[in-house]
Amino acid sequence: MLTVLMECLDQEPELAQSLAVLVSGAVEGLVSDVVVLDRGSKDGTERVAEAAGCRFHSDWDLNQVLGSVRGEWLLLMEPGARPQFGWVDEIAEYMSMNRDPVRFSPSRHYRRPLLKRLIERAQPLETGVILSRNQALGLARADMKLSELARGVKSRRLASEMIPAWVARTLRCFSPCGAGAHRDAA
Repeated sequence: MLTVLMECLDQEPELAQSLAVLVSGAVEGLVSDVVVLDRGSKDGTERVAEAAGCRFHSDWDLNQVLGSVRGEWLLLMEPGARPQFGWVDEIAEYMSMNRDPVRFSPSRHYRRPLLKRLIERAQPLETGVILSRNQALGLARADMKLSELARGVKSRRLASEMIPAWVARTLRCFSPCGAGAHRDAA
């Protein structure tokens, strides 16, 4: 079984997008639980997490959280990231035959601009990280962020792709009001 962990700060719409995609994994019996680690959100992040049946922690110690999860495997991902078609079967097969950490492949349809790819390193959770709970417990510190935990993990790549969270953040910046105003000005 797989536990999904996401760390949030005022990311209500992005969290909702990720949770919508994770439903298929829960229906297929792959995802056992989802844990949302909050860093002081003032929006409806907690409401969305609780409505979806997630465990929500606003004051947390990473080692305690990792010790309490149901899954033997963990998927660390950013709110707004979305695994693409086929991810459930591929992860189930991978977990049954492997012990090494793995990441999703970057989405071919949502790539950072070339200059950004050359100059900046990708964020540690941009393509998610799947690792065993025991591996995570061996690397984790109480006050550690999920991105710090993922940074030290050497991993392989799945064929399944993940749309990175920055796509959801970018789309949130374009409001219907702004689009209409732009259209009228032209």
